[in-house]
Amino acid sequence: MDVAEDTELAVRIAAMLNRHAVVGAAVGVVRAGRMEFAGHGWADIAAHRPVTEDTVFRIASITKTFTAIAVMQLWERGLIDLDGPASDYLRAYRLAPTDPRFGPVTIRHLLTHTSGIGETAHPLRVLGPNFGESVAPGTPVPSLSEYYRRGLRVGAEPGTRWTYTNHGFATLGQIVADVSGTTLADYLREHIFVPLGMTATTLTPPSSASLDRATGYTLRAHGPEAVTHREMITVGAASIYSTPRDMGRYLTALLDGGRNEFGMVLEPDTLAAMFAPQYQPDPRIPGMGLGFFRGSAAGHRVVEHQGILPGFNSQIWLAPDDGLGLMMLVTGGHQGMLWLPAETSSLLHGLLGVAEPAIRHDVAHQAQTWSEICGYYALPGSLTDVRARSMIGAGVEVRIRGGLPVLRVLTPIPALLHGLRLYPDDPDDPLAFRIDLNRWGLGTGRIVFAREMRTGRMAMHFDLTPLTLRKSGPRWRRRAIG
Repeated sequence: MDVAEDTELAVRIAAMLNRHAVVGAAVGVVRAGRMEFAGHGWADIAAHRPVTEDTVFRIASITKTFTAIAVMQLWERGLIDLDGPASDYLRAYRLAPTDPRFGPVTIRHLLTHTSGIGETAHPLRVLGPNFGESVAPGTPVPSLSEYYRRGLRVGAEPGTRWTYTNHGFATLGQIVADVSGTTLADYLREHIFVPLGMTATTLTPPSSASLDRATGYTLRAHGPEAVTHREMITVGAASIYSTPRDMGRYLTALLDGGRNEFGMVLEPDTLAAMFAPQYQPDPRIPGMGLGFFRGSAAGHRVVEHQGILPGFNSQIWLAPDDGLGLMMLVTGGHQGMLWLPAETSSLLHGLLGVAEPAIRHDVAHQAQTWSEICGYYALPGSLTDVRARSMIGAGVEVRIRGGLPVLRVLTPIPALLHGLRLYPDDPDDPLAFRIDLNRWGLGTGRIVFAREMRTGRMAMHFDLTPLTLRKSGPRWRRRAIG
């Protein structure tokens, strides 16, 4: 079905694309086993090829959800234990804890980004393309045993900290290969892509001469410019190529207990466990499932994942209890990593017929809590955890300004440094707030505070990603001020 047949949906998509510059975009809405599709713009400008259901996009980190399904297939067969040490199954290289007192990294830790593995495996390469995780055109992609030849560093106690990392999912991909005795590319093809009828989906790059392959673009002052194509070393985290048609079949299976009209890849109970909370830093935060981020749309359960690579942005959303799926694949989307999740979330809310989360003005502040929440909060982990630090900067400060609490992000961005007002979000919870991020196209975000049982320190939790910042002591405050 063409989206044009649904006038309201077509209007919403057109308005979204009028707000943001893109070279090409594919939007798919999956309901009752059928996909409504809208293609916009160009897959390749020079060749005058429009975006269609069969255009091949790089889906970037949505790859992680496929790797997670492969791991859960091995679990269903009794070949791995989710709570067993990952090193029991990993043969290609070793996990190297920086402290001998650390407990073992488990498969569940890897699936929830709580393994203690940082964002960057080789800190000296962090300023290179893709944080040092890709290779130049014509250069062979090294094996992970070569890439991690000195071991993959585990820098924090597993299970105590959420840090988004490609290296954890690259390791899961290697475990799939080591346990199954085949390559990850072959395993995914034989056990996921073919069973679901995803005949155009692959972990290895299609020929650059392929008539269906989209070109990645970045938008410059003089117009769109094709990006240099680089292959990822962390293949299990970010390397799948797929089409809107195939991704529609994938979303159909995820909405129907692991099966579609072509076949089955997981038992329904297994998929339900992947969507359930597996890591929650606070019960008020949706947290992580196994390979999927969790959320809520006015009480409707949702799971999602984003993908980002130079020239490409992608997003999938699922409302499993409502049988509704949504995807958007973009090439040449200016600042797509910022607006795509928020815009597609807005579209999902519209499809569900519910209101988006908004700032509340009917909830009074409870000033007796301010002495608890005010102070400086730091993000634990390495300075080379660049994705997290790009959002948080050197940390955040909660202070009172003009008689109201504000959150200052210690970053060069003036608006964040000046501070974002904390709006009370729940009359029964004085430690729950919402911030307004609409000026960046991000809607609103929820922040909750809680005192940690283990340390007694106040912590700050975010719902957009399950990041936790911890309140710092007086010594850190003196350095920050002076």
